Amino acid sequence: MERCFNKLKGFRAVATRYDKLEVVYQGTIDVASIKIWLRDPAQDPRNTP
Repeated sequence: MERCFNKLKGFRAVATRYDKLEVVYQGTIDVASIKIWLRDPAQDPRNTP
């Protein structure tokens, strides 16, 4: 669970809470979560030896 929050904090709008309206902030979290979920781990540069 902690890794999930750390990945979400990588998105500046989520980490700084740039959006003040709750629905807009939730949408930002949703989009960031989808981007994390769809990312191919084989292409992630942190996973290469």
